[in-house]
Amino acid sequence: MSLNSLKVALAQDEFPVGDISGNAEKMITLARRAMEQNARVIVFPELTITGYPPEDLLLRPSMATRVEAAMNILLEAGLPIYMVVGFPKSEDGLLYNKLAVIYEGQILVEYAKQRLPNYQVFDEKRYFSEGQGTSVIEIDGFRCGLTICEDIWFDQPVSDATESGAEILFNINGSPYHIDRDGQRRDRVSQVAEKYRLCVVYVNHNCGQDELVFDGGSMVVTPDGVQHTLPTYESRLDIVELRRNDQDIEVIEGSVIPPRPRYESVYMALIQGLRAYVNRNGFTGVVMGLSGGIDSGLSLAIAVDALGPERVHAVMLPFEYTSQMSQDDAKTEAEALGVRYSVLPIVSMFHAGMETLKPLFDGLPVDTTEQNLQARIRGQLLMAISNKTGYMVLTTGNKSEMAVGYATLYGDMCGGFNVLKDVPKTLVFELARYRNTLSPVIPQRVIDRPPSAELAPDQKDEDSLPPYAILDQLIERYVENDESLESIVAAGFDRADVTKVIRLIDINEYKRRQAPEGVRITSRGFGRDRRYPITNAWKPGI
Repeated sequence: MSLNSLKVALAQDEFPVGDISGNAEKMITLARRAMEQNARVIVFPELTITGYPPEDLLLRPSMATRVEAAMNILLEAGLPIYMVVGFPKSEDGLLYNKLAVIYEGQILVEYAKQRLPNYQVFDEKRYFSEGQGTSVIEIDGFRCGLTICEDIWFDQPVSDATESGAEILFNINGSPYHIDRDGQRRDRVSQVAEKYRLCVVYVNHNCGQDELVFDGGSMVVTPDGVQHTLPTYESRLDIVELRRNDQDIEVIEGSVIPPRPRYESVYMALIQGLRAYVNRNGFTGVVMGLSGGIDSGLSLAIAVDALGPERVHAVMLPFEYTSQMSQDDAKTEAEALGVRYSVLPIVSMFHAGMETLKPLFDGLPVDTTEQNLQARIRGQLLMAISNKTGYMVLTTGNKSEMAVGYATLYGDMCGGFNVLKDVPKTLVFELARYRNTLSPVIPQRVIDRPPSAELAPDQKDEDSLPPYAILDQLIERYVENDESLESIVAAGFDRADVTKVIRLIDINEYKRRQAPEGVRITSRGFGRDRRYPITNAWKPGI
């Protein structure tokens, strides 16, 4: 065995949350594949045993027993390859997010994560205690430091490893996607490698987990920059050969894949999130209302790309205000994507409902009640199809609508998953244009015409909302950046628009709490990221 060369396998794969014994068996399979290619080390992602994030499963009384049994599976395999494994472990009444190096049936060293993220979607201080001290292990003459995810974003865990002699740093990750995250990771790992003269082996999950998408992006970085990358949104087992060159470590014949363009990456995240949610939760497919508008058209394309046309059922539910153009465009989209397509008019159901309600509504003016009834009839029919077929209802509202409450509870919000939940309307347009570059499936006039819910005659979204180009900026500033009313106005926005939008965002928290899960693609979505009280006396201002 050469002391100047080390083959390392990067196991970027899906390790489902809760499938503890299954994850252990999968790790053994991957390790054996790596051994066939003469790898001496295989590095798995963070909390490989439990999947990430396990959330309150960590509090289950049987969790420790299950994890111990899974670790024993790895130990009993006795494989002659160094396995870098993530797992939770209790010690003296405290729970730690740990990493272990296993070789030939023995745990050689353990390391506990030092920096616990507790922001955005991360909740680790709810479960784990901070680790103390560094761990460095020698493998075939190479000094390898051990870190877990957030550790690499702080200097001390890395500097401690370096001071203890590390020349290679293994960093196992559970790093979820948001826009531009791949580039941010590459920049940070490159800074660490250059500053501390380290070769960093960074390994991430590739999967969807509820609202989160883990996009992979594993890499090997030396002081000279990024030397090898794994493609995002793909499960891969790559073998990288490291060689000592004077005082530094170099990669022999690495391959660097450029980051995906922004719209492609977002689109891939939406596909991965939807596919994982549907498949992992045992749904036969998805059923969705297809209105002829851009949101449902884009949602349909994502569903087909995620699941295949044979698992998607599109339903047009026209009313008196549904234009012929919308009906034609919906049919065109369904035919272009090859899905099952049904038309279920709701006119008779609406009038039957209004007739039933007439004694209570007599003398009262027409308002949004009648519009909401249309939406709720559509939701009722889609849920009936779902119950009968096992298809999950896919809702189609975007982040802009969810922010200001431009949606109907138990109507168009009725469903099991919303793939556009965190996609602002302006980004919906860009993603539709991107998808059409792959194959034209959304008619251009759907992209060009003013958006409308078509719940009233000649209705347009911008009759009651600021233009989406303005609205999305206000939402980003208030929701994602936590800017105040006054600071947004000072940035040049109309005070009346800002006041209206902030009020709508605040008063519609109750709706968002009842909305289905959806893919998170921004740095702050409506879900785990943002937990505002429904009942509160907060007044917007400074």
